[in-house]
Amino acid sequence: MDASILVVGSDEFKTTLLERLRYLAACTVEFASSPMEALPTIQAQQPDVVILQASQVGSLELCRQIKQQTSLAWIYCILIAEQPQNAIEEILPGWNWELGLRAAALEGGADAYLWLLTNRGNGDISWEAGLTMQNHLLQAQVQAGIRRVQIDRNLMRTNDVLSAIALADPLTELSNRRALDWELPRQIQNARAREVPLSLLMLDVDYFKSINDSYGHLVGDRVLQLLSARLRHNLRFQDTPFRYGGEEFVILLSNTNAKEAEMVALRLNSSIGNQRFGIDKNLALSVTVSIGIASLQPDDDPNGVSLLNRADRSLLRAKTNGRNQVICDGDRPINETSFEENCEY
Repeated sequence: MDASILVVGSDEFKTTLLERLRYLAACTVEFASSPMEALPTIQAQQPDVVILQASQVGSLELCRQIKQQTSLAWIYCILIAEQPQNAIEEILPGWNWELGLRAAALEGGADAYLWLLTNRGNGDISWEAGLTMQNHLLQAQVQAGIRRVQIDRNLMRTNDVLSAIALADPLTELSNRRALDWELPRQIQNARAREVPLSLLMLDVDYFKSINDSYGHLVGDRVLQLLSARLRHNLRFQDTPFRYGGEEFVILLSNTNAKEAEMVALRLNSSIGNQRFGIDKNLALSVTVSIGIASLQPDDDPNGVSLLNRADRSLLRAKTNGRNQVICDGDRPINETSFEENCEY
């Protein structure tokens, strides 16, 4: 199995482990001399298995640190204690000191806790048999850990794919409303922490129902696809469009104040309304949009509900006032003249 192992311990410990792991094919083994030295390597390389020398100060704490970090918690940690020569005769089921050490290791985050016989058997048959059994146990434990890690990694990759699917709108390929529910509070928190403005546009396609009724839903879907592409091409890198639902869209404008948001909205209104949408070689439709604007205020809630509601009210007023226009926070309609006076955007 193709996997990576990091051994953390003294030179003697590393030499012993390398000898006992040599039969594990397709595994790369690296070394660190102490838990403190190992942590940056673990964070950067993320090995599948970490084997730690229990007698080193900080080994159990390193296990805890690994398991407490979500990005590392899947790493399989094996804590190994060197076993005295006569311990093979002393370790019997029920010895509290052994169970206590094992329990402390597992409670501290280790996935496995093993004893390691040192090579001082002097030809004793029982010692040699014990050594052989421990080697098999160590190799089996490492292989079991690698299998579990590979399963965990496959699950994480699958979850990443499913998460991306869950947050994307399949028709327009924009982020969906669920993604907005996650992103808007994050952007509000970031704007307040950095003390920068944040604005939001809510956009609705005018008379969209008549497009579906006149040309069919497939043409309506094509209009939404073309509209989404036009939005992406006319936004800045830091601006994020979402399909809010149906023919409604929301655009988050990072580090953008109310006046700048008006200019962005008028730019979008113009680029959509002034160029027909080529559905196919025989059909081109004129499409316009109404846009409501809201900018973050100190008393807005951290989830963005009040911010969305103000943008929605502005959008509603733009539609009731005749559509194909931009209104900011329930104020006056913004006309093309004001856009031309502020077209530096």
